[in-house]
Amino acid sequence: MTSDTSTAGILGRPYLLATVGACALVFLSAFESLAVTTIMPLVSRDLDGASLYALAFAGPLATGVMGMVAAGNWSDRRGPAAPLYSSVALFVMGLLIAGMAGSMEILVLGRLVQGLGGGAMTVALYVLVARVYPPALHPKIFAAFAASWVVPSLVGPFAAGVVAQLSSWHWVFLGVVGLVVPALLMVVPAVRAMNSEPAAETVPWAFGRMGWAALAAVAVLGLNLSAEVPGVGGVIAAVALVLALVAVRPLVPRGTLTARRGLPSVILVRGLASAAFFGAEVYLPYLLTERYAFTPTFAGLTLTGAALAWAGASAIQGRLGIRMPDGLAIRIGAALVLVAIVLTLATATFALPAGVAIGGWILAGGGMGLMYPRLSVMTLALSSEENQGFNSAAMSISDSLGGALSLAATGLVFAAFTTTNPFAGVFALTAVIAVVGVVMAPRVAARKGASGTRTAQPELTHHP
Repeated sequence: MTSDTSTAGILGRPYLLATVGACALVFLSAFESLAVTTIMPLVSRDLDGASLYALAFAGPLATGVMGMVAAGNWSDRRGPAAPLYSSVALFVMGLLIAGMAGSMEILVLGRLVQGLGGGAMTVALYVLVARVYPPALHPKIFAAFAASWVVPSLVGPFAAGVVAQLSSWHWVFLGVVGLVVPALLMVVPAVRAMNSEPAAETVPWAFGRMGWAALAAVAVLGLNLSAEVPGVGGVIAAVALVLALVAVRPLVPRGTLTARRGLPSVILVRGLASAAFFGAEVYLPYLLTERYAFTPTFAGLTLTGAALAWAGASAIQGRLGIRMPDGLAIRIGAALVLVAIVLTLATATFALPAGVAIGGWILAGGGMGLMYPRLSVMTLALSSEENQGFNSAAMSISDSLGGALSLAATGLVFAAFTTTNPFAGVFALTAVIAVVGVVMAPRVAARKGASGTRTAQPELTHHP
C-alpha cells in the first residue's frame, strides 16, 4: 500500500477491513480480560478452585510476556503475518480449553495458553500497523485501538455478569471464539498485500531475551503454586521471587530495580502501579459477591465505574497537557490509588458499607487514568530513536510482570488468611505496594528538573 492512500483515512477503502478486523481483535482481547474478572468468583465457586484463583489472573500476564518477546522477534525476522496467525490460534485454543473446563486446573491451563496468544497478538498487530498503514495514519489507528479498549471497559463486566447469570460462565469464553475468527479474516487481505520482501540484514533470534521471559513466567507460576507444597512452600516462594527479579533485569533499562532517577524509575513506577491496582481489583468483585451477596452483574458494574473514571481522567490530563507537569500527574495518580486501596481495606476489615469500596475504586480508576498516559509519554520522551522499541517493550513487560507478581503474592496471602479475613490480607498487601509507588513517584523526574516537555495525549486504555 502506498503512502498516497493516506488521505483515505483508516476507514477508507484501502484500510477499512484491516481497521475493523484489527480493532475487533483488540476489542475481544480487552473484553475477555475484563469479563473474566467479573465471573471468576462464580467460576472459582463452581469448580472449587479458590486456591488457584490468583493464578487464573497472574498466569496469563506471565505467559503474555513470553508471547510479547517471541512475537516481536519473529516479526522483526519474518514480518507480522505468521506471528499474527499463530497468536490468534493460541488465543482461540485457550478460550476453548477454558470454556470447556471441568476443573480449575484445566481452566488455568486455558488461561495460560490464552495469555500467551494475547500477548503475542498485541505485538503482531502493532507491527502490522507499521507495515500496512502510512505514518500519517498511525495516530488515528492507535486512537482506534484505544477506543477498542474503552468500550469493553464500560460494557464487558456487566455483559459477562449477565451471560453468567442467564446462561453459564462457560459462554463468556466460548462465545468469544465465534467472533475472533471473522475478525482475523478481515485482516487477512491486508496481510497478503504487505511488502513481504526480506530485510536486507536478517535479525537474529533473540533466544536470550526469550529465555529470560520464560524464566520470569515460570517463576511467577512457581510463586503461585508454592502454597500447595507443604513444608517447603516458603522456600519455593522465596526462590521464585528471586528468579523473577533476576529474569526481569535484562528486559528493562539498567537501574530499574534500584529506582534510578529518570527512565528506570518511570518503568518501575509503571510496574508498581499495575501491581497495586490489578492486585486489588481482581478481589473486589470477589469481596462483593462473597461478603455482600452481590450478583456477578452488579459486582461487574463496580469495575465499570473505575473504567469510566480511568477514561475521564485520561482525557482530562490530555487536555491539560504541559499545564500539568508529568511528575505531578504521576504523584497525584499514585496517591489516589493508595487512598482507594486503603478505603477498600477498611471496608473488608470493618465490614463497612459496600459503597465505600465502590466509591474508592472510582478514585483508583481516576488515579490510573492520570498516571498511565504520562508514564507512556515519559518513556518515549526519555528514549532515543535507537532504544524506543526496547523501552516500550520494557514498559509493557513491567506492566504485565508487576501485575503477575502481585497477583501471585496476593494469592498466597489469601490462602494463608482463609480462616480469618483473607480479603483484608490481600488489600493490606496491595496497600503496601501502593505506598512504595507513592514513595517512588517523585523519582520519575530527572535530577535537572522535569523529565520531558512533550504534551501528553489522551490514552484511554488499561494497557499500553
